[in-house]
Amino acid sequence: MKHLFPALALILTFGAGQAMAENRVVTFQNLSGQAIEALFGSNTGTNDWEEDLLGDGTLGIDEEIDVNFDDGTGSCAFDFKAVYADGSEGVLPNVDVCSIASVTIE
Repeated sequence: MKHLFPALALILTFGAGQAMAENRVVTFQNLSGQAIEALFGSNTGTNDWEEDLLGDGTLGIDEEIDVNFDDGTGSCAFDFKAVYADGSEGVLPNVDVCSIASVTIE
């Protein structure tokens, strides 16, 4: 278990073996008890959070979203940032999206 924000945690679920090596699709599940207003996933090689993965929407409590992090660079290392309904933020740096299948935000 890794902490995204002091009161909230991320659980990373790892995919099985070599078949998952090229898969960069990650499922985010929100079990935090509050809506997530913005979600960012940026290649660690950038200095910008880029666009909000949720667009104009939110990730409600007990909802999930699949995100494909294949940005054409071949990179597997991404930083995640969540902005919660209460205005707090959480960051999880340097996540290998080629090795994980899901992120549970608690």
